[in-house]
Amino acid sequence: MRHILTATSHRPWPLPRRPWVMAMEWHDLLFMHWPVRPELLRPRIPPALELETWEGYAWLGVVPFMMRGVRPRLTPAVPGLSAFPELNVRTYVSRNGVPGVWFFSLDAASRLAVRGARYGFHLPYMDARMACERAGDAVRYRSQRTHRDAPPAALRATYRPTGPAYQSAPGGIEHWLTERYCLYAANRRGDTWRGDIHHTPWLLQPAEVELEQSRMADQLQLLLPPAPPLVHFARRLDVAAWALASA
Repeated sequence: MRHILTATSHRPWPLPRRPWVMAMEWHDLLFMHWPVRPELLRPRIPPALELETWEGYAWLGVVPFMMRGVRPRLTPAVPGLSAFPELNVRTYVSRNGVPGVWFFSLDAASRLAVRGARYGFHLPYMDARMACERAGDAVRYRSQRTHRDAPPAALRATYRPTGPAYQSAPGGIEHWLTERYCLYAANRRGDTWRGDIHHTPWLLQPAEVELEQSRMADQLQLLLPPAPPLVHFARRLDVAAWALASA
């Protein structure tokens, strides 16, 4: 973890002064993004947060990946508990000029992670039956939400990188979508928090995806554009996360 904490020149603001609390690795990650009219997402965002747009559109992201090495600070990863698939549905927001991510849902194949994140981070984690398998360069991903009383959601996709890795350039949409170093969360009373994260710059790759089933936007009652999503792949990213602080 020390090697990523010493690389900070790319960050838009300094690291928090307090210690980080969680470490994790994100593997075989696919960004899928669709442009969405802002008025369709604005009612689903807490009033304290600004919904960010790119060229007049909000962007909805569906992000499948594999979690590994999940562990609290000063604690080793535990076999059987520290690795599981995760699947996020997200958009992009800011508060007081600090850009971040807002999660509509986070499905995970770990009951412990789901309950810990719901309680400790006020995030809408949900139980799901999931599989993430690599075959050569391709990743075969399956997810079916099983969380009690939650809206249905499912994804079946096969994806792969199609070119060399690169760092996105500031000022472009790839950088705007991916280089974000905090998340925002809220409780039912509307209290809003910010959770900082840190990692080295994303090494993105162009990608292709075959969507066999895509029902992750159903929970938002959204009909996604018929055009294919904007897609990017990342093989691995090491991440440190901090506890929530008032936003």
